[in-house]
Amino acid sequence: MEIRRDGVALTAADLGGCKPRHIFEILLLNLGTPVSKTRLIEILWGPSASDGAVATLESYVSGIRRAIQPGQTKTGPLRTANSGYVLDPQLVDLDLSRFRGLLRAASLAAPADAYPLLLEALELSAEPLLGFELVADWAEEARTRHSAERVAAMIFAAETATFLERHDEAIRWAQAAIRTEPLNERAWTVLVTAYELAGLPVEGLSAYDRCRRLFDRDLACSPGPALQAAHLRLLRQRAEANTELSEVLAALLFLGERLHGAGPQRLAADDRLHENAGRILDSFLQRVRAAV
Repeated sequence: MEIRRDGVALTAADLGGCKPRHIFEILLLNLGTPVSKTRLIEILWGPSASDGAVATLESYVSGIRRAIQPGQTKTGPLRTANSGYVLDPQLVDLDLSRFRGLLRAASLAAPADAYPLLLEALELSAEPLLGFELVADWAEEARTRHSAERVAAMIFAAETATFLERHDEAIRWAQAAIRTEPLNERAWTVLVTAYELAGLPVEGLSAYDRCRRLFDRDLACSPGPALQAAHLRLLRQRAEANTELSEVLAALLFLGERLHGAGPQRLAADDRLHENAGRILDSFLQRVRAAV
């Protein structure tokens, strides 16, 4: 953590120690929202808080004020409010707030304008939130929430890059989201679709297979309709380059429709497949068995 005040850089040590740093961080996480003394004591000391906890807290806050707003007790960003304390968002430029502001702006912008905003937000949030606070539960909760926000931003960036036909970047952002949240189906859908649009059906099919296996193992379910539709498009794309595979795929789709009760009109339109689907598959399977 670094604090800049009038061109001077302060570190966490300048606040006066561990507890004052934690107080300041909690107020930053709640920027603009008062946090009561009771709540701060509960977070910082829990049930082990002593009778003198209020006086200790007030002493720590006085030290924070001296560090961040010397000579501005009443006009600086740290104010007393509602039996607690609040940091004035008009006087504090916080990276976390900038990150969220960039995402809001991107959500309202056209894709070409949104993409650089998303890249800026993702660069700003490259390091884990409060990554040095590894013991405090409240820091871990904030870090988890922010990680989810960052994954959503990665997926948003991947979708936007796909729209702008920047497929390599879409693939990179989708992969980054999956590394953080391996069971995020939206991220997998963007990844498989990006491979499809980039003309990389083999890579897309491989990604779908990894997703399918992961979902089956950890969730005991299959990917949803959107991802399955992308998978089917990839199969067709892969088959287009090979006449035999194209025939086999068409036969499989035809027989699948029959198994699921396709209407007679639909089947009548495929008289050739109706006659040959079984033969096509049987011939293909015999050759596969011989090959392996």
